[in-house]
Amino acid sequence: MPKYQFSVEVEPQYLPDQSEPGSEMYGFSYTITVHNTGEVPAQLISRHWIINDAKGHTEEVRGLGVVGQQPLLKPGEAFQYTSGCRLRTANGTMHGSYFCVAADGERFEVEIPLFVLDATTGGNAGPRVLH
Repeated sequence: MPKYQFSVEVEPQYLPDQSEPGSEMYGFSYTITVHNTGEVPAQLISRHWIINDAKGHTEEVRGLGVVGQQPLLKPGEAFQYTSGCRLRTANGTMHGSYFCVAADGERFEVEIPLFVLDATTGGNAGPRVLH
């Protein structure tokens, strides 16, 4: 087992009540569960998202923590949160990374591989475990 490692599970969902397709506005939520699968306690410090719609528009979002928190996770612990975004198209993708600092001072990045936001399928393809 790596000393510094988080795994990420993502469940995206289309939000029809927060969408206006006639105005090219599509709302999505995503629930993320972050697990500390490493050997050392570590804190999630910041996030970096790259959000793409089907027309090629890209938006980058950077910020401290997630939903106003910077969770400190001991080995085996998990943190879950729900957030959202809006797209100008009925589908798109998101990916990014978390910047983390371990209790021993080691800094590391956690990749969040690409996941799909899709209004035509309800955006709910079930959970995916991402490493």
